[in-house]
Amino acid sequence: MNRFEYAAAAASVLALLPFTAGHAREAASPLYGVSIPAGYRQWQAIAPSEERGNLNEMRIIFGNATAMKAFEQGTRPFPDGSIIVKVGWKRTASARDDAALGSHQAFVPGARSSIADVQMMVKDARKYRASGGWGFGKFENGQPLSLAVHQTCFGCHAAFVRANDFVFTRYAP
Repeated sequence: MNRFEYAAAAASVLALLPFTAGHAREAASPLYGVSIPAGYRQWQAIAPSEERGNLNEMRIIFGNATAMKAFEQGTRPFPDGSIIVKVGWKRTASARDDAALGSHQAFVPGARSSIADVQMMVKDARKYRASGGWGFGKFENGQPLSLAVHQTCFGCHAAFVRANDFVFTRYAP
């Protein structure tokens, strides 16, 4: 092979790499090594979610094309390459919307969550065999949270949503 053929082959290999661990320059979660995927905010929304009480958050859960197809078709277990990303904000009352509605009832996203503003799951059954096939990431301002935080991810998912391939999110058609 000449140098152009090598370059073309290398580019092909890079293009085919699964979009799970991000790039070396990006911050990766401890334990699982996943990073926030570029462009995830342009992915399709799977569902909203709301946490009241101490968390007082609203969230949007996004899925890549592989995850979306699995949600839409009810495929379990999720296929390798599925990525689910949850973005959280503090729930903030909206005086403007309340005025239009005639009562105090509207909430909008406020500041980004102070717990973990981006949380994600990446499916790779071989790589993450010990955690049900999923790698987890919790980030605050683009930086991964501690190893101790990441060590709690799978235990919670295993305890409550094992029957749904360890995924809490329900698809909102």
